[in-house]
Amino acid sequence: VQLQASGGGLVQAGGSLRLSCEFSGRTFTGYTMGWFRQPPGKEREFVASITWRGSTTYADSVKGRFAISRDNAKNMVYLQINSLKPEDTAVYFCAAKIPSYRQEYNYWGQGTLVTVSS
Repeated sequence: VQLQASGGGLVQAGGSLRLSCEFSGRTFTGYTMGWFRQPPGKEREFVASITWRGSTTYADSVKGRFAISRDNAKNMVYLQINSLKPEDTAVYFCAAKIPSYRQEYNYWGQGTLVTVSS
């Protein structure tokens, strides 16, 4: 499995971004997809996940501002980020796991940097 994240960049506080992650190498069917982030000098943290059937989970810190979605026909997963805050600055990673009850993610992408200026 290969995961290619894109869409990061420099944005002002209050702005929006949409991150994309392309899944390839195996059939997309059944994979739970997740977004994680690693702020500068901090550990990686969970942001959001979406199951094959579309059930979503969010970290409390992003509820109401972030939205994860997927297009199973295109093997894509997205993270819409609104009302960006400087503390959202991080490298954002997409990840995949199967089966859905698995705690750890099997596969990781390379990350895309989001920088939020105040």
